[in-house]
Amino acid sequence: MKNISTILSILALALIGVLFYLHFSKGTAPKKATVTADKNAANNFAIAYFDIDSLQEHYDYFKDVSGDIKKKENAMNAELNDLTNKYQRTIKKWQEKGNNITQSEGEQAQREVGLLQQQYQQRKGELEQEMQKLQVDRMSELRKQVEEFLKDYNKDKRFSYILSYEPGFIIYYKDSAYNITGDLISGLNTQYRDKKK
Repeated sequence: MKNISTILSILALALIGVLFYLHFSKGTAPKKATVTADKNAANNFAIAYFDIDSLQEHYDYFKDVSGDIKKKENAMNAELNDLTNKYQRTIKKWQEKGNNITQSEGEQAQREVGLLQQQYQQRKGELEQEMQKLQVDRMSELRKQVEEFLKDYNKDKRFSYILSYEPGFIIYYKDSAYNITGDLISGLNTQYRDKKK
């Protein structure tokens, strides 16, 4: 879950860097009419932001996704615990026989234990891949929902950029007048609830 925050933060930082470069770079002198247009554009330039932490805390879809992922993780852990218990029972069974086992029984025990270890590792890998795919798919869907909502939200072109913000990100000041977190959460929750009906 934190990966999406980090990715959005890095993207926002890159956009700010491009913005500063474009704003402060000196190119060839534009025509007078173009300069006037650029001054008007600069006066109307605004960057909005939303808090990732608040979005994660208050967006119903995100809460549902987190719950689904937690259930999947619990089921995965339960299945792996069952495999571990089966492995331990098998080892205990062979240990209880102690020195009374024949050479062929010893070889059979080694094969059985080796097979259980192999099954455990294989299943663990499969479950981890399933979990990773689920997380990536759900975070992609979340990002898509946010992007589509913000595209509609900003159809009047009020903002030149809309960035995500999380604590620790390299922004030292943010004007709360440009904080659209509440609008974003409210709008996304309304859309999500309408889809669930």
